[in-house]
Amino acid sequence: MSEATPSPAERHGTETVTVPGEHLRLRLDLSLARLFPDHSRGYFQRCIREGRVRLNGRPVQPKKPVMPGNIIEIRWPQKEIYDLVPQEVDFEVLTEDRDVIVINKPPDLVVHPAEGHLDGTLVHGLLHYDYDSFRAMIDATMRPGIVHRLDKDTSGAMVIARNLFARQQLKKAFKERLTEKTYVAIILGEFGAVTGTIETQIGRHPVRRMKMAVVEEGGKYALTKYRVLGTSQGCSLMEIRIFTGRTHQIRVHFSHLHHPIIGDYVYGGKGKHIPIEVPRQMLHAWKLVFPHPRTGTMRQFMAPIPPDFRQALEQLGLPILNGMPTPMGPTIPEGWVPPDDLPSDDEEDKQ
Repeated sequence: MSEATPSPAERHGTETVTVPGEHLRLRLDLSLARLFPDHSRGYFQRCIREGRVRLNGRPVQPKKPVMPGNIIEIRWPQKEIYDLVPQEVDFEVLTEDRDVIVINKPPDLVVHPAEGHLDGTLVHGLLHYDYDSFRAMIDATMRPGIVHRLDKDTSGAMVIARNLFARQQLKKAFKERLTEKTYVAIILGEFGAVTGTIETQIGRHPVRRMKMAVVEEGGKYALTKYRVLGTSQGCSLMEIRIFTGRTHQIRVHFSHLHHPIIGDYVYGGKGKHIPIEVPRQMLHAWKLVFPHPRTGTMRQFMAPIPPDFRQALEQLGLPILNGMPTPMGPTIPEGWVPPDDLPSDDEEDKQ
């Protein structure tokens, strides 16, 4: 058992701890967050799901209750993850002030370091862009300024916190659903209705644990609304609004409808039935609305579509996006009553 708590930068290899008496029947992820307070609960949820945590020698779920005397074994990520250095990384700055930077994330850019992506991430680029601000925020999760995420192959608008105050306020805004996130995607197939709603539970795929899926039980409530902007060559250009922040929510929901995003190799958007070749999933975070952390004023930003997305639209004969998204209702649709146990957005929220 460890005798002293090392700093995040010193943690590597495997560490074993004993559950103390005051943690009786706490969830495993919560117990770990209290044992290692410089790491977040969400961080340990990721560790558990990645198979890097064992309870009494066995892999378990984050919600597993622990008992005093239980042995927790955690395999920390590779030490190199914590050796963050500034690196020049290309991204477009849409606007910035002393509290936030709003960017248009290009495709093929990982947001933060993780096993398999130790450098060349957006976080490395932020340190290069403004070293003093972001270095001051480095914590155990190695995500200075990051309050929400986009997948490596998803492009579009992101807001970055430039100080700890802004980070706290923005994370609160995302958790309380005070933000609006509107995407555009090229979807395989044609839709009979111009607008629609997808309302399901999303959880881990029962077999392929690195994927998410629509599940009958044990998932988290997820709500997506969409509007068809154009159809051509068996594909549809969709404007999509998510009202909950579940991991891969858009990709999972449209795959569930048997209309995957073209180029999405994980959720079915590949094969001979795709009319054109695309380099990645055609999903773009088009509009982002959030309360400014300092003033509370709602700010709205548009991220221009990148060249590969525009080229796909041209090849398919779909409308070229130049203007603002059309309104898709308030943050919570009128008349919608959430379930009593509706959980907050995932800390893993990424599309």
